[in-house]
Order: sequence, then structure tokens, then C-alpha cells
Amino acid sequence: MNKKLLCLIFYCLSIAFCNLTFCQEQQDEKSLVQILLDIEKQHDVKFSFETKTVETILISPLSNDLSIEQILDHLNRVTNLNFEMLNDRFIVITVKTALDILNKVQQLKEVVIINYLTKGISKTNDGSVKANTKAFDILPGLIEPDVLQIVQNLPGIMSVDERISNINVRGGTNDQNLILYEGIRMYQSGHFFGLISAFNPYLSENITISKNGTSAKFGNAVSSTIAIKNSDNLDNKTSAGIGGDMLSVDGYAKIPLSNKTELQLSARRSYTDLLVSKTYDSYFDRIFKDSELNTSSNINMLLAQDERFLFYDFNAKFLYDIDNTSKLRINIMSMSNDLDYNQVFTSADNDFQETKSKLNQTSYGASATYSKLINSDVNLSAQVYYSNYDLDAKNNNVTKNQLLTQENKVEDFGFRLDLSKTVSEDINFNSGYQFNDVAVTNFEDVTNPNYTSLVKEIIRTHALFGEIEWYSPSRETSIRLGSRISYFGKLSEFLIEPRFSINYKFLDYFRLEVLGELKSQSITQIIDLQQDFFGIEKRRWQLANGNDVPLITSEQASVGVSYNQNNLLVSIEGYYKGVNNITARSQGFQNQFQFTNDTGHYTVKGIDFLINKRFKDFSTWLSYTYSKNDYNFSEINSSTSFPNTIDLRHVVNSSLTYNGEKLKIGIGFNWHSGRPFTAPLALQVDSNSTIEYNTPNSSRLDDYFRTDISAIYKLKLSKGVNAEVGASIWNIFNQTNIINRFYTFNSANAIVEINNKSLKLTPNLSFRINF
Repeated sequence: MNKKLLCLIFYCLSIAFCNLTFCQEQQDEKSLVQILLDIEKQHDVKFSFETKTVETILISPLSNDLSIEQILDHLNRVTNLNFEMLNDRFIVITVKTALDILNKVQQLKEVVIINYLTKGISKTNDGSVKANTKAFDILPGLIEPDVLQIVQNLPGIMSVDERISNINVRGGTNDQNLILYEGIRMYQSGHFFGLISAFNPYLSENITISKNGTSAKFGNAVSSTIAIKNSDNLDNKTSAGIGGDMLSVDGYAKIPLSNKTELQLSARRSYTDLLVSKTYDSYFDRIFKDSELNTSSNINMLLAQDERFLFYDFNAKFLYDIDNTSKLRINIMSMSNDLDYNQVFTSADNDFQETKSKLNQTSYGASATYSKLINSDVNLSAQVYYSNYDLDAKNNNVTKNQLLTQENKVEDFGFRLDLSKTVSEDINFNSGYQFNDVAVTNFEDVTNPNYTSLVKEIIRTHALFGEIEWYSPSRETSIRLGSRISYFGKLSEFLIEPRFSINYKFLDYFRLEVLGELKSQSITQIIDLQQDFFGIEKRRWQLANGNDVPLITSEQASVGVSYNQNNLLVSIEGYYKGVNNITARSQGFQNQFQFTNDTGHYTVKGIDFLINKRFKDFSTWLSYTYSKNDYNFSEINSSTSFPNTIDLRHVVNSSLTYNGEKLKIGIGFNWHSGRPFTAPLALQVDSNSTIEYNTPNSSRLDDYFRTDISAIYKLKLSKGVNAEVGASIWNIFNQTNIINRFYTFNSANAIVEINNKSLKLTPNLSFRINF
């Protein structure tokens, strides 16, 4: 690791020394018309506007180092005009209407870093990261702007097992993330049982990711917040697209119904139940290799096996601008993973047996949002949503002559009311109320022996929140202070959760960022390795009950400094994160604690480092994260801490992208130190027919290394009709990476080592037409 750290330091210094010169000029205000002419010459763009809308406006001169995106963001804020890029060259300028104010009012937060990693990704003054898939270029290994794959390129965010349904943010588990789609809380986020994002990337235009310092309006999740929204403005023109890759086909459309209404549609369906590709083989092997689908009976001979797997998703959004001060948005969505498989066995007496099993994972939901601009500085909005998640399985086990039926269901109804007021040009106040009614049902029915269990639990939560945002007159300092007060009815618990974010610009090109928060969570996932939905989906949702499943709480603080000048970004951020009242059953132990039920906590201390340099059409970055993530359970290990099962001490991501007018290419390297596991003291069974284990998580797997590459080529088929061809290879060197290791017994009652392996070389091709 010393060599890698030296390379990291050398990489940073070599780029930093090339960019030490900077300057700043202070000038008097100039005519906006003259400034626009200067921008047109410098950035090879063309503004379209009516002369009378700009001829009387004076503003301060702009720095020559700003990108065109930064310039437009600044002009949108300091003038009463809209600056909208129609394409790479033409920009239209219009006067803001009352409805425009409704869309921007209370949006004091501004972008402080444009093209964070790559085009389309920006960082704001409150510490959150925004991704605009419409402006997105390319990332290594991706040929589509996959929402949950994009976020994994950010420092401190990754998946220890490559599944986007298991995103780990600064050492947290996936169930500790709040994922919102159009305001709907999602309890399922992936297709192919976690390898593909379940959100259509061609309508999901805006993604906001908060690792810390989260707004007080978000609650019931102790790790990150990922908010996904489709386009929220009327385009007043029809646009559509169709395409496909080696797993699925999809399409989307934006259809104006009138000058005040619009309908947005998207749909995707896999054809994996009809046609098998190399991509499907790699994905299937990754998910199902260690499941019952690849496990033969030890008393019966498997003669035939036939599996049928498919996934789909659908989304529709209705936009209605009622008048110049109010609007209505209605959204519905549905997604599903379906697996059916049949097996034919023959027993020792040559009797034939056929079994039929299935596993279905389905989510659907709806939301409606009404916004009203009460006056020029007060905005009121109300939202209601419903989310339903259902995991059903019927497992026919011929070895045990047993039929197991299982169901895990979550129903979430929510209502929120938001009131925002612009107190002055520099102060904004937000407040609101949120109500949630969450019900979780767990059902099991077993034959031989006969057993039935049905447990349904409900928690109703009331929350009040408020926060104030302040800008200094120079716009170089911003502070957001807020708090959330929650009451959990069933648990009879009140919690006060303060949040803050501070952003301060100094020495022209440096920024200091200080973030902190307290959070809580009443729903979590347990991992039952003995009743595990075929060994495929081991996690099931469960509500806090105040006894063996307590309310989870967390605290987090971070301090970061960044330097951004001459298309060079260097940032470093240190953080502390503590999560309390976690249960051992939620951690997926596969050692001596596998059957233990205990309550404890984990703490994470880490540093995120990023260096990013852009050269015209090229962008290169290197990120490094060091973190130490330790458990402490009251009964399991008393006062002795031991590494978290997802503790990755060192994580490195390095990428290079080229974004030409027609051709885009990206190559990336991913490396991290091995994941902890618990080795047995000896590969022999003791007198009690159990495995004697070493100290928990005292061993580590080999380091993980993966290289990805992708390319997209755009072409014009005819006027108004464009196409693009994409190709990618995940793990181009076919590196064998072990992502988990555990021990069990074989048919001879001997201890065997099981290694879960990552995706092997996985190619993918895509073709799209947009019109």
C-alpha cells in the first residue's frame, strides 16, 4: 500500500504544480449586452434574446476562468432572466415569469463546483452533489446514465458486492439510505436482484445525493439521502426515444397535451426470458451461482432445470401548470423482478419428480404534489405518496420434501406540507410537517413439519422540521441551520435531530465546508441466512419494536477543504460517523455470531480525497478513501471492537474520459483492500459438530481490482432524429475477485470454504434513437 500512496501523492503534486498561477480582477459594472458579446467570443456560443429584455441591465464582470455552465448559473441568479441552453451552442434568454419564480424560489443554494468528476455532476454550497443525466457525458463501464451506478463514482460511496441495491455510503448499509423517487420512498432499487438500477435513466434527469448535512425535511434514514426526480418543466414539444442493450429494450416519450399540460412516459422490459446473451450469462452467474439454482441434491440426481427470469419497470408523470402561480404533478411507477424455475429429479428407485418454484420482487407507488406561490416570497407545497414493496417466494425442496412459502411486504403512506419564505435577498426560511404510516408484513408457511407464521407491525411517525439559510452579501459564505423533531407513535419516543452546513470561500479559489447531523430510523433490514428466498434475496424489511429491534440513531460530522481553479479540483474531507442500536441480525454474520441476536453500534472514521483535472475534451480524476469501520456489541464481544463486515480500509478509483462532439470514451480502474471475514481455527468439525471460529473478522480477502471501459458514438440520421451506439466491458481483464467468504458443511459433514465471486468479464452493447 505504501507504493500506492506514494503514487497518489505524486499524481496530486504533479498536477498541482502545473496550476499554481491564478489572479483576480475587480472591475466596475458593465452592460449585460457587452458581457454577452464577450461570452460568445470566448466560449463559441450564441445568445438569442429580445434587445429590450437586456439593454438596461448592468452587472459585475465575470471571471475568465468560469465555464459556460458556471456563467449561466450566475446570470440566472443575478438577473431576472432565464438562460437556457438549447444545445451545445445556442442559448435562449427569456424574462422570468411568476411560475419561473415558483420553480426557483427558495433555491438560494448555488452550485460551487461545476463538472465535478465529469459534465453533468455538480456540487452545491450545502454539501450535496447533483447529477443531471440530461447533461451527462460518460463514465467508465457505463453506456447509459444509470442513476445508482453514477453515484458510486463519488468518494465515499461504493458497493462491497457490486450490486447497486447494496450501496454503502461511508460504511453504512444499504437499508440506511433514504432513496426517494418523485417523493416516493423506495424499498426496492434494483433489477436482476441488484445489478441494474430500476430507475429509467432517460426520464430521471435530476439526482441529489447528500452524504452529510442533510436538509431537515428528510428523515427516517441514518446514512445518505438520494433523491431522484424526472423533468419538472413543460417542454411544449414532443420528444421521444427508443433503445435497447443486451438485456432489455426501453422507450420514453414527453407528450404535450396542451399549453399547460404534459405527459411523460417510460417503460423497460428485459427479453431474458426469450433470448440469452453473454451479458445475461455473466449476471446470472453472479447472482445465482451460490443459490439453490446451482446446488444439486445429494440424494437425487438433477436431470433437467429450466429457469425463466425477466424484469420490467414503468413510469408515468402528469404535469399541469394550473396558472402562473400554481402547479400540479402526479406520478405513478411500477417495477418487478420475476424468477420461475422448474427442476426434474430422479431418485434411487428411478422415480421422476418435478418441482416448480418462483421468486417475485415487485414495487409500485404513486405521488401527487401541489405547489402554490402565495406571493412573491412565500411558497406552499403539499405532497401525498404511497409506496408498496412485495417479495414473494415459493420454494419446492425435493430433498426435504418440503414446500416453503414466504412473503415480505412493506406499505408506506406519507404526507408532507412545506412552507418556504424568502425573508430577504440573503435569507430563506423553510419549515413543514410530515406524517408517515408504515406497515411491514412477514409471512411464512412450511410443510413437513407444518408451520405458519404471520406478523404485521405498524409505526406511525409525526415530524416537524424547520431550517434557515443565509448568504453573506458577497456570496462567499453560506450557512444552513435546521432541526427535525420526530415522534414515533408505537415506540412513544421523541427525537430532536439538528442539522447544519457551512460553506466559506477564502483566498479566491479555496472553500471550507463543515457539515453535521443527527438522524434516526425506524425501519431496517434483517438478513436471515437460514430462510433466505433461495439464497438470492437474503434481506427482509422489519420495523423497530422497542425490544429486540430498537430505533436506530446516528451522528455525523465532517470538515473539508477544496481548491478549484483552472479546471483543477483538489478536495479533502475528514469525517466521523456513528450508528447506534443496530442488531446483529441486520449485519449478515456468517461466523460464530450467525444465530446471535444482540444490539450494538459501529463507528466510522475516514478521509475522502479527490483530484480532478480537465483538459478541454478530456477529464481525469483520482479518488482515495481511507476509513476504519468497527463494531461493538454489548454481549457478543463486550467492550472489544472488531472490523465491520463491510470495512474497506483503502478504496481507490481512477478514471480518464474523452468527450468529443460525436465520440465519448471512458476507462476506469477500481481497487480496494480486502473485505473482512472470519476463518475457522481448523478445517475440522469439533465434537459438537460445529465450526470453531477464530476472532471475528480477523482475516481479510485479497485486494479487489477491476478495469472498465466504455464508448458512445453519436450520429445524425435525419433532421430531428439522432442515434447513438454504445459499447462497454465491465472487468475487461476478467480479474477473479472474491467479494465474500464463509464456511459450511458438505454432504460428508466436512467443512468447506465458499467463495462468492464478482462479475467476470461482462460486455454490453446498446443502440438508441432519439427524436
